[in-house]
Amino acid sequence: MTLELLAAQAQACTACGLSKSRTHVVFGEGNPDARLMIVGEGPGEEEDLQGRPFVGRSGQLLDKILEAAGIPRQSVYIANIVKCRPPQNRVPEPLEAKTCTSLWLIRQIQLVQPQIIIPLGATALEFFAGEKLSITKARGKFFEWQGIRVFPMFHPAYLLRNPSRAPGSPKHLTWLDIQLVKKTLDELGPKQRVEIKTVSQGSLF
Repeated sequence: MTLELLAAQAQACTACGLSKSRTHVVFGEGNPDARLMIVGEGPGEEEDLQGRPFVGRSGQLLDKILEAAGIPRQSVYIANIVKCRPPQNRVPEPLEAKTCTSLWLIRQIQLVQPQIIIPLGATALEFFAGEKLSITKARGKFFEWQGIRVFPMFHPAYLLRNPSRAPGSPKHLTWLDIQLVKKTLDELGPKQRVEIKTVSQGSLF
């Protein structure tokens, strides 16, 4: 199995109701051997139109955050919890998230084998943490998921709503966070293969 083949299979997915209103499946993109993987909530309007993750205003800000820390976008792999845009950009429903992560996201992670995963925002954090957590309290700290380091960060959409760069502001904290991610990547050795289980995610939501 390759990411290309998996992406082709995802294009025909009708496993949940989100497939009925989508323009495009937004599978994911980036370096198939990335050391860093970024996981957001789901596609927005621009992503749905283009079929690519994080290409709207949030994506442009994400690019700037990565570039400022010396992490080229093309070096990472970017995906979402759900691959189809929820109507009016609402939060994915638990069954939608459970279905999409079990069919696609876990398999993406198995293929990429990243050393660090950054969940952006509360929905992505919930999947990896296995429970609802405050992103404000969880960000800035590593925890482990199936042998992979996970480092939650604020979603760029939240930063757009909170533009202050004052010390302690979300933007300031995000700058500290991405610098720590870069430092950790630099300190890690070569990638080691991790056995990621394809398990039922029913208990996570």
